[in-house]
Amino acid sequence: MSILKTGTSRRTVLKSGAVLAGTAIATPQLFIRRASAADYLNAPTGSTVTLGFNVPQTGPYADEGADELRAYQLAVEHLNGEGDGGMLNTMKPTALKGNGVLGKKVEYVTGDTQTKSDAARASAKRMIEKDGAIMITGGSSSGVAIAVQSLCQETGVIFMAGLTHSNDTTGKDKRANGFRHFFNAYMSGAALAPVLEKAYGKDRRAYHLTADYTWGWTQEESIKNSTENIGWETVATVRTPLGAGDFSQYITPVLNSGADVLILNHYGKDMVNSLTQAVQFGLKEKQANGKNFEIVVPLYSELMAQGAGEAVKGIYGSANWDWKLKNPGTEAFVKSFGQKYGQPPSQAAQTCYVQTLLYADAAERAGTFNPCAVIKELEGFEFDGMGNGPTLYRAADHQCFKKVLVVKGNENPTNQYDLLEVVEEVPVDQVWYEPSIFGGELGSCNPGA
Repeated sequence: MSILKTGTSRRTVLKSGAVLAGTAIATPQLFIRRASAADYLNAPTGSTVTLGFNVPQTGPYADEGADELRAYQLAVEHLNGEGDGGMLNTMKPTALKGNGVLGKKVEYVTGDTQTKSDAARASAKRMIEKDGAIMITGGSSSGVAIAVQSLCQETGVIFMAGLTHSNDTTGKDKRANGFRHFFNAYMSGAALAPVLEKAYGKDRRAYHLTADYTWGWTQEESIKNSTENIGWETVATVRTPLGAGDFSQYITPVLNSGADVLILNHYGKDMVNSLTQAVQFGLKEKQANGKNFEIVVPLYSELMAQGAGEAVKGIYGSANWDWKLKNPGTEAFVKSFGQKYGQPPSQAAQTCYVQTLLYADAAERAGTFNPCAVIKELEGFEFDGMGNGPTLYRAADHQCFKKVLVVKGNENPTNQYDLLEVVEEVPVDQVWYEPSIFGGELGSCNPGA
């Protein structure tokens, strides 16, 4: 594939001894006992294999969580040979046959992360310990993703991250047992800045409102750096609590700040509320510094656009995927999801569906559910037909690289699901970065034995 870079285009070999030894440091005795019959934790012994779907069923990101769960259920159906097969028909290459994974029927258990790291770790721990889950996936918060990824590394199962956008997930907090398909904050900044320069010029003054946790911090940093590189000045950066609800106290100071752009580093219901309130305050009709005042939402989703309604019109942002893309993988998934649920899927749904298939395919190719063997199959894996074009799972940090979408609120939507238009599909070269820039150590795989 043309997206690969010199020196990173082939699967790297796991560190010496990692496959056999793993890391057993601080592993509870419970896990050691459960693994005694095999060389890895929760090795399935019957006719089924259990996956753990850990999503926000309550809290500010619950809308994303509900759609993630829909996608997971659809993925299980397709893996087990039910329905029309969805992306099993378009994924290239693939070893999946629609007869489960390694001849075992796929079952699942669920948990509610509540968009809280402690709750997410507790539900993931329960699925591993009590339900024998061999892989955990899900989440719509980077704080949750990092916490659960760490737990999975400690206990010895694979974590296939759901919606997590912080640079830290595959940066300073990356782990050998964790993999991310979703793009990150750095990629959003790299994709958005040229489009913002073209639309609004170089002479701009930006005011940031930022969700006060790992995702917001790295999103703010990435967008700040990217916009300052095109000549924008940063007037202020203000942190807001997750799930604040009422953002009026944070928006009021923007009016007299000297800024002419408001950047909302918010997601989920927080983005819906902050954007709606900013529009109600008249910011979209305001003039500042002789220019029209603008609002930018760096990370968008159709679900958020539906919540914000008219407020999203004309507002730029970035996205990992959009259901209106014209490619075989997207069309197959949208058809399957629409037939089952009566609506198009969100980017959160697509990410979680794809992550489930990627894990299952890696296990099938490895011929085992042993995490170390699955990791080896995923590292450096190149694939297509999953809705994002040619994609690489980079071995060095377990980050996927693919095109990034710049989107804008549709001025003339044709229906309630046509609220974002794709402005540009940004090529991989523009969002590529060296894995060392965010620090962290990937470490070695842990099979839990």
